[in-house]
Amino acid sequence: MSPDINAFIKTLRRQKAGYVPIAELGVHPKIKEAFLGRPIKNLKDEVDFWYQAGYDYVKLQPGADFNPDKIGVDPSQMEIREGSLSYNWASEGQGVITDMASLEHYRFPQASDFDYSRFERVSQYLPEGMGVVGQYGDIFTMTWEMMGFEGFSMALFENPDLIKALNDKIGGLVLSMFEYFAQSDVVDVLWYSDDIAFSTGLLMSPDVLRRYFFPWLKKIGDLAKQAGKPLIYHTDGKLWDVMDDIIACGVDALHPIEPKAMDIKEVKARYGDKLCLIGHVDVDLLARGTPQEIRQKVKENIEAAGYNGGYVVGSGNSIPDYVPLKNYRALLEAAKAFG
Repeated sequence: MSPDINAFIKTLRRQKAGYVPIAELGVHPKIKEAFLGRPIKNLKDEVDFWYQAGYDYVKLQPGADFNPDKIGVDPSQMEIREGSLSYNWASEGQGVITDMASLEHYRFPQASDFDYSRFERVSQYLPEGMGVVGQYGDIFTMTWEMMGFEGFSMALFENPDLIKALNDKIGGLVLSMFEYFAQSDVVDVLWYSDDIAFSTGLLMSPDVLRRYFFPWLKKIGDLAKQAGKPLIYHTDGKLWDVMDDIIACGVDALHPIEPKAMDIKEVKARYGDKLCLIGHVDVDLLARGTPQEIRQKVKENIEAAGYNGGYVVGSGNSIPDYVPLKNYRALLEAAKAFG
């Protein structure tokens, strides 16, 4: 199949294209290299992977570094590597930002530091019909991670001004990326990622999310709408209490409909007229199941959510390095067979 970014966009807008597309927020570099049969050394290799795997797009991020860069901070205490698919523990107690003084001394990047050179060079490598997804995220996640979950939780009551100041700082920087995506002639789709829930409920109360998270998602949604580009939003977890908030922010498609948290058939019945649904193939199944089990799950998902458009096949989170290549291939092949 040849890539068709217009078919992907049509599906994101809940219309029925000629086939059911595939999408992933992330595929581990080891899986990409095993699939291609060679190392990924440059941008052309990256495009080749997404093309040969059957995606309608290549997903790109700006080069950015939000990590600590000052004396006296243990780098292992806080490590934010958005989209890296690396394993690291979130800060549970106190993070690197504990008060206004530590916030003022923290060395944040400037918007002018972000590197968009991959976006500027990608067109020369794109096969006909293939598009570009501009992706970044974690305004809310970086806010609480930099404070530590306990520190953030206490500050909700004791120091909300600190939360607002940090949230505004990070939000402004990440928003500048989406301003670039919205204005770029190269970028076809915007993808924002920021986890606000786990498998049994929200990380914070809806009120906290409405104060510190949804206003930023709404700003990104407004940028996408003004540019006429679809917006995908990624969050794991059980989202019933804030689904209307997500839709009100201008989100076109929701990823990944985590299987342990929400049933895709129910999500489709309740919100399929407002949201395209992406994913819902459990990562545990991809890691430990058989190709036939994965094939059957893809078939069930397409029957449950793709009957009138508005569904994209994908994992229930991403493709980490511990997923066997044969199982990842089974996912891709089943999407072609049934979609």
